[in-house]
Amino acid sequence: MAERSLMLVLHDVAPSTWADYRPFVEAVDALGNVPITWLVVPDFHHHDALAAHSDFRRLLDGRVAKGDELTLHGYYHCDDQPRPRSPKEWFMRRIYTHEGEFYQLPQAEALQRLTAGIEVFQRNDWPLQGFVAPAWLMSDGTRQALRQLPLGYTSDPHHIYRLPDFKRIDAPGLVWSARSAWRRGLSKVLSDRREQRWRTAPVIRLGLHPVDMRHEFSRRYWLHTLQRLLNAGRMPQTKAAWLAMQPWDG
Repeated sequence: MAERSLMLVLHDVAPSTWADYRPFVEAVDALGNVPITWLVVPDFHHHDALAAHSDFRRLLDGRVAKGDELTLHGYYHCDDQPRPRSPKEWFMRRIYTHEGEFYQLPQAEALQRLTAGIEVFQRNDWPLQGFVAPAWLMSDGTRQALRQLPLGYTSDPHHIYRLPDFKRIDAPGLVWSARSAWRRGLSKVLSDRREQRWRTAPVIRLGLHPVDMRHEFSRRYWLHTLQRLLNAGRMPQTKAAWLAMQPWDG
């Protein structure tokens, strides 16, 4: 059987969410060499700019030196566009999520925010290969903007796409909705079923969010799942490292 991999991905990384993630990251580090992909938001919700937090930037410097990957995850990670005008828009932008920053953006504005995010990485000398839209929601304008930029990939919940041509590669992912006890319980049931279904998949992504870390039930699930997949022989890799191993044709 070909070597199977796993990716540990932390969403919504910002100075204000580090307190949520820190105990978990320390537990992961104690397991040994498990590289992490950090989805970094340059100015989380318009009030958490990386530029104002030198200690956190140095922490990310250290993670890059350790072998982790930093990925651009929106710019503000909040939907600041005009109010929804249709039932579909209302559902996607007010019920499904309030944070689909790139869901409605026209090409010019998407390009402006993406370019600003790339410049943040450049100023900090952080290598950058990927962009992940908040809530994985992208407008057609965002897709067109991505085709113009020097980025290697983007993703949705179950695929990674090579840029600029959006070549799709299967990469199934586990993710929770952990805002309430019933959501956490349902997420556990669904994740257990999906993990079983994907047991022979070449790669499984573990997509964590800060809210997962605020509840022992979900935090324990992620750590135990990571350990279980490692014990099953899966090789931990960053997104960029795994993608570099995939064939370009087919």
